[in-house]
Amino acid sequence: MVNYNGLVRFKVLLLGSMVLGATSAFAAITPAPDADASGEAQPASEAALPPITDKSAPALREKVQLRYVVKKGDTLWSISNHFLRNAWQWPEIWLVNGQVRNPHKIYPGDVLTLMVVNGRPQLVQQTAPELREDRVSPQVRAGKLTQAIPAIPIEVIRDFLHSPRMVTPDEIKKAPYILDFVDEHLAVGAGSRVYVRKLKPNDGTINYNVVRMGPAYKDPATGELLGYEATDIGYAEVENVGDPGVAMMTVTTREALAGDYLLPVDPENFDAFFYPHAPADEPSATIISVYDGVTQVGQYQVVALNRGGRNGIEPGHVFTVMQSNRTAKDPYGSLGNSTVKLPDVKAGTMMVFKVTPKVSFALIMEATRSIKVLDKAVKPAAE
Repeated sequence: MVNYNGLVRFKVLLLGSMVLGATSAFAAITPAPDADASGEAQPASEAALPPITDKSAPALREKVQLRYVVKKGDTLWSISNHFLRNAWQWPEIWLVNGQVRNPHKIYPGDVLTLMVVNGRPQLVQQTAPELREDRVSPQVRAGKLTQAIPAIPIEVIRDFLHSPRMVTPDEIKKAPYILDFVDEHLAVGAGSRVYVRKLKPNDGTINYNVVRMGPAYKDPATGELLGYEATDIGYAEVENVGDPGVAMMTVTTREALAGDYLLPVDPENFDAFFYPHAPADEPSATIISVYDGVTQVGQYQVVALNRGGRNGIEPGHVFTVMQSNRTAKDPYGSLGNSTVKLPDVKAGTMMVFKVTPKVSFALIMEATRSIKVLDKAVKPAAE
């Protein structure tokens, strides 16, 4: 039996505690004022900070909080939204060990203070007392999701991560599928046995993810078939191999039907602690699908893009979403029927969290306007 609760595992890079007194490594470090007696962060204007002279520094909010107490449920993105105009630029304001790329080392109760270091805004951290002993030296440890602060709210993509979301035509061609049910039913759930075709005796695979094929992913620019969306049905465990063989449905999220496919359980360990950054080049992508089939896309919804690893897309890439392909009728056009293409306008921000060779999946982090399929994803502009 597969330990299904362990399918998604997270790794935390635990850094050594920062010695705030050792200021010799940083020139012109100026601390922020103390928080009030309640411990809550107090708003203040940028005027309370020394001048930010580095023109390449990320822009702060107009009334920026100089101190913040980390709470349960925070993410690195949401925390940085308190300080920055563009929350995705949070890696640029953390004072961390320069040899470690991911500053995923903060916990509820930690106090973050905004300072100016060599003309740039930076955050320094005071460790929560109950965690101080754990973080004396650099180490790697596994922890529960509730312990460390992830980059994005993992609970909103948890269901998505349980299923292989994109399946290639070749995978479908080779995959076993449910032929019928041992008991006479039209659909079955967990605890039911099913007859399965194309189970290979020498394959050695015992546990499968049961999926149902959804719509095709096609590149709107070229028409290329990129793959098919796979809807998660549950999990099955093989009892007898053969053609047909027999499998037991061990877990179901919805009723299984004849024709549903069995795919090997994805061995990928999803890492929630990646590094958000703008693409180095100027790649553009198009939203080709929305998870759960909705038409209007909002914050914290998962979308599929028509670009993947072969196009240089990687986890952590941040894109600006542009409302695209909008038209309007010209009331003074010929007979009032002529249409005018409207310019693209910014509609939000997304971050890629999973990449396949041809398709990538992103989470909408901010949505300021309605977002739809066929809207564009472009490299964020410098502000």
